Amino acid sequence: MKTEVREAAVVTVAVALGGVLLGVLWWWLAPRVPLVGDVVDDSWVVYLKDTEGEQAVGVDGTFALLALAFGLVSAVIVFLVRRRGGVPLVVGLAVGGLLGSLLAWRIGVWLGPAEDVLAHAKEVGQGVTFSAPLELAAKGALLVWSVAALVVHLGLTGLFGPRDPDPYEQQQWERGGYGAPPA
Repeated sequence: MKTEVREAAVVTVAVALGGVLLGVLWWWLAPRVPLVGDVVDDSWVVYLKDTEGEQAVGVDGTFALLALAFGLVSAVIVFLVRRRGGVPLVVGLAVGGLLGSLLAWRIGVWLGPAEDVLAHAKEVGQGVTFSAPLELAAKGALLVWSVAALVVHLGLTGLFGPRDPDPYEQQQWERGGYGAPPA
């Protein structure tokens, strides 16, 4: 049991550190949401440049699709390294995916455009287009990595994992084969 817990801790840390790469990829690949600042009645306001644009949804979708890919890859790697699985290993995979998603979210926001939209609008000037900060509006996307990793690992373990011996078959064999009267 100690070995399984130790392996689960290593998997948790390794998968969580993958969140750094996810955060950088999200920042790099996510669409930019264009904003425009304007002065109305002596105060600054910020508007979406394209009110019908789908960039904000694309930011969430990009994160979710990247997290899905990271879940798939991390589950395959964990399965190939440790085929037997075990509850601690699967829990480590799920917790690592959640921690990796949280880390990726914060890194993407940190790397992205300035979070103070009003100050940024004043800095670039009236009527100038600038990018909104990266935001993850769909917080459920933080679970995509973990859920994908669990489903893929379960599927791989079910299809290619070691089989437990059938206890009923062993009992029948010891009694002299199938159909023999019980002793």
